Amino acid sequence: MSDSSPLDSFSSPGPGGRRRTWAELLAGRARRQKPGAEQGEHLRAAAVRLLRRHLNLGPLLLEGGGPPPAKLRPGAWPDLRTDGGDLGALVGSALRDQASRLGVPVAVLSSQTVASGFVQICEAPAEPSRAVLLGPEQREKLSSLLEIAGHLLEHSMFSRLSFCRELWKAQDSLLLEAVWRLHVQNIVSLQELLESTEDTQVVVAWLVRNLRCLCEQMEESGPHAAVARAMLSDFVQMFVLRGFQKDSGPRRNAEAERTPQVAVAVLRRMLLLALEALAAGVQEGSLAHKAAQCWFSGFSGHTFRSIISTGSPRRFSRHTLTQVLTHQPVLKVSDAVHMQRGWSFARTHPLLTGLYRRLFVLLSPEELVGHLQEVLEAHEVNWQHVLSCVSTVVVCLPGARQLVTDWVARLLTRAFERFDLDSMVVVSLVVRQAALEGPSVFPPYADWFQASFGSMRGPHCSSKKALVFLFKFLSDLVPFEAPRYLQVHILHPPLVPSKYRSLLTDYISLAKTRLADLKVSVENMGLYEDLSSAGDIIEPQSQAAQDVQKAIQVFEHTGKIPVAVMEASIFRRPYYVSHFLSALLTPRVLPSTPDSRVAFIESLRRADKIPLSLYTAYCQACAAADKEEPADAALGVKVDPSRVEGSLARLTAALRDLRAAMADPTQHDVLSAQVAVVSERLRVALGLSEDDGSSEAVELQLGVRAPRPEQREQQVVDLLLTTFCQSLMAASSLAPPDRQGSWAARFVMATCGRALLPAVLARLRQLLCHQGPGLRASHVLGLAALAVHLGESQSVLLEVPGGPPAPARGLSIPEFFDSLLTCASKDALLFCLKFCTAAISYSLCKFSSQPRDAWYSRLSPGLIKKFHFVVLRLFSEARDALSAEDTARDPLSEEDTANLPWRPLCLPPADWQRAALCLWRHKAFQELLKEEEFRFTYRDWVWLELEVHPEADSLSDAERRDFHQWAIREHFLPAPSTAGGCDGDLETACTVLVNGLVDFCQSSRSYDHTENSDLVLGGYTGNRDLLSRLQEMAADLEQSPAEPHGPAASRGHFLFRVFHRRLQALAGGWDLASLLQRQRELLLYKWVLLSLPSSVMVGSPRVELPAAPDCTEFFQLVNSELRNFSHGGALTHDITVHFFRGVLSACSRSKDPSLAVDLTLTACQTECPLALTSALLWWPRLEPELRSRWRRFQSPLPRELQRLREAWQFASSFLSPDTMPPDTVPTAAGPAWVSAAALHFAIQRAGKGSPRRALERLHSPQEELLRVLFFLSLLGLLSSRLTPQAADSLTALDVCAETLRCLEKRKVSWLSLFQLTETDAGLGHVLLRLASDQLIRLLPVAFYSLLSYFDEDTLIQDTAFLHVAVDMYLKLLRLFVTGETGSLSTPARDQEVRDQGDAVSLVTRARLFLLQSVPRCPTQSFSHMAELLASHGGCDPELSAALLSRQQAAPGTGPSQELHLF
Repeated sequence: MSDSSPLDSFSSPGPGGRRRTWAELLAGRARRQKPGAEQGEHLRAAAVRLLRRHLNLGPLLLEGGGPPPAKLRPGAWPDLRTDGGDLGALVGSALRDQASRLGVPVAVLSSQTVASGFVQICEAPAEPSRAVLLGPEQREKLSSLLEIAGHLLEHSMFSRLSFCRELWKAQDSLLLEAVWRLHVQNIVSLQELLESTEDTQVVVAWLVRNLRCLCEQMEESGPHAAVARAMLSDFVQMFVLRGFQKDSGPRRNAEAERTPQVAVAVLRRMLLLALEALAAGVQEGSLAHKAAQCWFSGFSGHTFRSIISTGSPRRFSRHTLTQVLTHQPVLKVSDAVHMQRGWSFARTHPLLTGLYRRLFVLLSPEELVGHLQEVLEAHEVNWQHVLSCVSTVVVCLPGARQLVTDWVARLLTRAFERFDLDSMVVVSLVVRQAALEGPSVFPPYADWFQASFGSMRGPHCSSKKALVFLFKFLSDLVPFEAPRYLQVHILHPPLVPSKYRSLLTDYISLAKTRLADLKVSVENMGLYEDLSSAGDIIEPQSQAAQDVQKAIQVFEHTGKIPVAVMEASIFRRPYYVSHFLSALLTPRVLPSTPDSRVAFIESLRRADKIPLSLYTAYCQACAAADKEEPADAALGVKVDPSRVEGSLARLTAALRDLRAAMADPTQHDVLSAQVAVVSERLRVALGLSEDDGSSEAVELQLGVRAPRPEQREQQVVDLLLTTFCQSLMAASSLAPPDRQGSWAARFVMATCGRALLPAVLARLRQLLCHQGPGLRASHVLGLAALAVHLGESQSVLLEVPGGPPAPARGLSIPEFFDSLLTCASKDALLFCLKFCTAAISYSLCKFSSQPRDAWYSRLSPGLIKKFHFVVLRLFSEARDALSAEDTARDPLSEEDTANLPWRPLCLPPADWQRAALCLWRHKAFQELLKEEEFRFTYRDWVWLELEVHPEADSLSDAERRDFHQWAIREHFLPAPSTAGGCDGDLETACTVLVNGLVDFCQSSRSYDHTENSDLVLGGYTGNRDLLSRLQEMAADLEQSPAEPHGPAASRGHFLFRVFHRRLQALAGGWDLASLLQRQRELLLYKWVLLSLPSSVMVGSPRVELPAAPDCTEFFQLVNSELRNFSHGGALTHDITVHFFRGVLSACSRSKDPSLAVDLTLTACQTECPLALTSALLWWPRLEPELRSRWRRFQSPLPRELQRLREAWQFASSFLSPDTMPPDTVPTAAGPAWVSAAALHFAIQRAGKGSPRRALERLHSPQEELLRVLFFLSLLGLLSSRLTPQAADSLTALDVCAETLRCLEKRKVSWLSLFQLTETDAGLGHVLLRLASDQLIRLLPVAFYSLLSYFDEDTLIQDTAFLHVAVDMYLKLLRLFVTGETGSLSTPARDQEVRDQGDAVSLVTRARLFLLQSVPRCPTQSFSHMAELLASHGGCDPELSAALLSRQQAAPGTGPSQELHLF
């Protein structure tokens, strides 16, 4: 074999015919090629291409810091075309090549590559103690990676959105510090990261989990503590800034809304975690304590310093304070009265007081107190948090003493003006809480009580009704009062007129009886006893010793016998002699030099205040004191703990014997005896009497309000529940429930009696609500059977008072279990299915042999309906109609469908789906569903479906939509009403759905209603997919053919009929509760209206005629309801825009759209003027949308819309100082009141400053415009006074005054504006529809607020003035008596203006003005004055006498001149 290779032998023949080798050929080629610059460039370019093609970017991106090797530096490769020597250029060039080869955008590829490296860095092993922080090596690699990402971003080779989405795919691997560094180094901001995903719930959960971990590890971070603190500060700052920023309007997109939602949710979750830890009694040093302390430390001035100007920290503080004060409002007022002494500043957890102080920094003291008042009025509160907050206020805020005193005084005045029990409760609790902090902070309760009710100037002396109110309140408190306060009320009683003395004596007798029950004697009270302290009453001997020490101290300072001692020696001699002197004259060895005690005793002896016998005995005892020894203390009796442990062990043994007997078929005859043994052992273990174990019906207090069971009681309950479950499983393995005898019922009756039932139900609630999905099958079966037997015993047990989430009324035991089962999530649905299947199957098996009514009564209709709902929702096969043909095709055997699925459930593993379907198809269950009380209706389905949270649903979005379509369109809509359906009426289906949505939003299932004005968006408004179904059905209704003059058209839109029926069912009245309920209802209506197409608000015009859309129903809703909750003479922006959208949409279907719009807006001028004033207020935001929608008609805006624009332009130019001279200001076309409204809104927008110069621009009389402007200014003044923060009330007063001066200067009559009635026509009718009923009633306040601005000489000569002034005064008196003036705030420019705004001062000045004006008025002014006074019931006898006498002195008085408005 030759050694040469084939390549070497390959050659071409030479000249001599010899073929040359491969090596010779290469050598010849090398000699022909000459090295040069071109060859070097060519080689370098080839190397670059090779490097780009084969560069592995993954490991390169994960390299640590520092420059790359010299050969890899981009500067060494000119072909890379970069001006720097960093690694980013090389990576960018390689990414560009890869992207071109793959055909994808380079930004997307680079984002994915960087995200992969980012995740790998986060996944690198880190120290276990820092689960959210990076290690040093990770931090170095991440820094290098972010530098590369910054280079890519700078050269537009990086997609932030794609990068964020890639990160969220690996969210479980992300480290919080790494995410934070993206924000700090401007790669991706936290806001961009949050907005890049639609699953806000997952984002919130991830943030909360990591932030909590960060807070828990803050102290252990060591050298990384500064990084951790910076992270926490940045996150808190971002959450507060984005979560509480001002609303930028309706144009905010979904992404912009997502960040505030996430921010608020995270802040809320973190706060709730901290508050729950505090409520659970967190121990210092625990992880929960560290987390709460660290999180609260983030609310610091350092964190908020850079964003304080945005106002977000202030809004956050108000919101957070509201959450704290309303967290778990479970305590009643009686509980607060009884427990508040433990909520003082010193006894409150430092974390909570620290949180209060941090929140207080961002609020002024006045704003803080005002916010406290708002929360107390609008929410159910946690009294412990409220009162501890009050303590923190009075201790920590300078000037809080006067602030709280003024607040209490206002509340007390309002309480007696309105006889408001809630205000009285707040006064009592706040004063007592503040007094707990000591006299240096707040006056003692005794001093306050005496100052408030100890004189005839007190509010209780105004009438007998006020006295009855006071003593009724005090009497109601007696059962819960601490003895200290009862002693205060007895020793410092309210001053009462002699004729009502019986009210006081009855109360004192009641209080003394209560003190006697508490074994506290009034006569034995100490001389210096702190009556403001709510502490335990000290024994007389101990109190006397304290009195002696105090008296000696006073004697040392004054050298005189204290007054309290002198008074006690006369008026309280039993205590003085028996206790005080006994403590003072305690034998002792007398000092050689007389001390203060000896001197004090000698002073009393010289004053004959010590009986001679006592003094002699004292001296003798002191002489023999050194010979006596103290007596031994009596030994207390201790309870032997072994006795308790022994009784519990015997109970455990008895329960074990019961389980053994249950598993032995031969022992069933002894089960009853064994249950009796368990009952006896149970009574001994709990230390119960014979009666405590009975099952007679009594009132049961169950809920978070009830005290927690003791540890031994909890152990006993767990033993009983465990035994019942195990015994049931043992018995079911041998026989079905109907052949197990009555042991289960006997066990429940014997063990769940009156004493233990609250603890049993509380434990069951804890298990079902919080641990349900994690329970084993045996536990579910046992607890379900126990629930059935507890329901069986309801006739001899009791009802459970409702509480969250149960309704307010009492619940029977079956209803109680129904309230514990929810359908909110996938896990909750599955557990509900299991529990309902087990309970219904057990009940049907156990009681099927009894009469139908008997075993029907054991079942809760709610349980049946929930099972019905869950089965239809989870199993599509259950939605098919039951028929013999379907059953034949079903894989379940005939045995399964004939027998109830109890026994298969007892055999592991339990097949819950098969069991549920067996039960569903069972004949007995189907018969049960035909009963009316168990019938599953469309209304029931809506309510349960609203509970489901789509984000936690077991169905996907598509599956949920299919289920909704089937349930509504195929099942309930065609079903007859007798079967729970809608009789094929789509309108009925929509009506039920609307009612369900509104009712659900107001129920306890809709949690976390906040105090903001958009009520329904603050909490869970139900399954939003159902709102989509409503929108679809409403659209179908609009598209369905209907007769234009038929009955459907005459009835109007179904939505307004629903609103009308619901509003009629609400309670009327002007009390706060009724108003708030009505406002909440209307907010929900507005939410529904805005969720539906705008065409709902208006009807469709007829195409063939130039007719306007029918807006009658919307006009009625505005005039009757929305008007009373409008602000400043206008509707909110959202409803205004929605209405005009509907008008343009409806008119676009007419033959002449412009004419249809003009007719509609012309109708608004008389039927709904509030719609036009709302358009004027929001015109800058409304006009662009109107023009955009009208552009498709290619014609100018309709005439009436142009008039609105002209009115707005007129008002704007009218106030502008740079416009034309006064005689050339153009007058707007259209009604004068429209221009006046535009001018009124323009003045409001202008803010502070006198409008006098602007009003002088009116070149023509413009009487109507001035009158309307004056009327709107009056409404603005009253609106500002109704606002707690009346910042603009002084400006409104100035506007009214200037307008009034302009009217008087032009001699324009304005008195008729205060005499508007519903029968007025023309402009008077329009003005009444621009103001709420409350503002119309408060016009007398506005009238007399302008008293100092009246031109009295001119007005008095007007014959109509006196009639109007007297009418306004009498109405003002009525407002004052009914308490409506109490809601008015007072402008605070100076004391004179403050006095003008005060209700009492206003009435006083009005009365004085009338008394001074009566003699000066012309005789014609007194016509029909007697009728006017009689119509008001003679409220002011002195004024009535002056008016009538003046009328009688003018016999020639003619008929009164009637007021003509315009």
